[in-house]
Amino acid sequence: MLLLFPCRPWLRALLLVLAVLMGTSPILAQSPTPSLLLLRPAAVFDGETLHPGWAVLIEHEHIKAVGPAAQITAPAGARTLELPGMTLLPGLIEGHAHLLLHSYNETSWNDQVLTESVALRVARATVHARRTLEAGFTTVRDLGSEGAGYADVGLRQAIDQGIIPGPRLLIATRALVASGSYGPKLNPDLDLPQGAQEADGSEGLVRAVREQIGKGADLIKVYADYRWGQNEPARPTFSQEELTLAVQTARAAGRPVVAHASTPEGMRRATLAGVQTIEHGDGGTLEIFKLMKQRGVALCPTVAAGDAVSRYRGWQKGQQPEPERLRLKRLSMQAALQSGVTLAFGGDVGVFAHGDNVREAELLVQEYGLTPLAVVRGFTSQNAQVFQLPDRGRIQPGLLADLVAVTGDPTQDVSALRRVQLVVKGGKIVKE
Repeated sequence: MLLLFPCRPWLRALLLVLAVLMGTSPILAQSPTPSLLLLRPAAVFDGETLHPGWAVLIEHEHIKAVGPAAQITAPAGARTLELPGMTLLPGLIEGHAHLLLHSYNETSWNDQVLTESVALRVARATVHARRTLEAGFTTVRDLGSEGAGYADVGLRQAIDQGIIPGPRLLIATRALVASGSYGPKLNPDLDLPQGAQEADGSEGLVRAVREQIGKGADLIKVYADYRWGQNEPARPTFSQEELTLAVQTARAAGRPVVAHASTPEGMRRATLAGVQTIEHGDGGTLEIFKLMKQRGVALCPTVAAGDAVSRYRGWQKGQQPEPERLRLKRLSMQAALQSGVTLAFGGDVGVFAHGDNVREAELLVQEYGLTPLAVVRGFTSQNAQVFQLPDRGRIQPGLLADLVAVTGDPTQDVSALRRVQLVVKGGKIVKE
């Protein structure tokens, strides 16, 4: 109706801007993904095995059929996408990220916590979420807002409501530390904001766990050990009784607990308490990893974080001797693999750039002896199993249609995970 009368150029420009803002401009118009979508790649990796010549049919948010392409035909009204030379696999699951952090070589952790406003950090996080999704990671376990309070709750809501693009989030909100054991620590005269919530003793821990769950936490993260002083080694923080009570309290509310732990004693206490995963495990021994296997506790080694921090501090890979922290990490990973402990897969993204999540996969293959097949399974079906997500991580009828197509075969060349050509989340194409 507005176009039935002549108007001046400035008015036409204004009307175009309004149309863009209202989503009616042809410039921004996009055809909605049809409710039926047939994907025909060169091969389908179903979370366990590679199947050349298979196809996948999506109906609304879920996978309707999967199998040999000759046996799956496009129903009336379906859109068919030919994906030659590509492997279709389940949407990747990132096991350890912090969307509210950005790379430490840009801004130190201390400065992010102390000098960046929550509004600025959330604005960055919206970009991090989009980059992560476009990299093929359709689910992310975000293990702590690192001083940004409950901002991750709002971030998850914005993604779920379709306000911003991003992966499905499992969030830990503030995380829990023993008083005095975390940071930032700059001046003992200053009462500085901390990167996590301090809680001590039975009453304090129960209250903090319940508070975080009430605010929206999908899981609880505890720091089972940490440095008490800037130049000290990590030492256990919470007692066995405290950790056990935290796990029991969270479990009663249907939430798992994950533990940051790098010392043998911190790992032992967290394992006996019944956590779901131990993050990092840098100082783990064969004995500790065997205990974890016996108790059904998985290890998320986050090898990419240590590699990134070492580079930020000036280490030139291939030209200088390996830093001590990486040498010890290599020994702990050898013990972990020898023990047979279940691995979870995540890189501690946020220490390095979001969207570069595949860095963890590449390092595990290139430097820690895992096969590409084991790593691709790890970032799909294995993470889904460890994190208790039965509706994703595999390609089979009835599961969520969270899918990614990459050029090449990632079960033979893990770097193929970087060559993302298509991302589908909940049956909707989010990158093509």
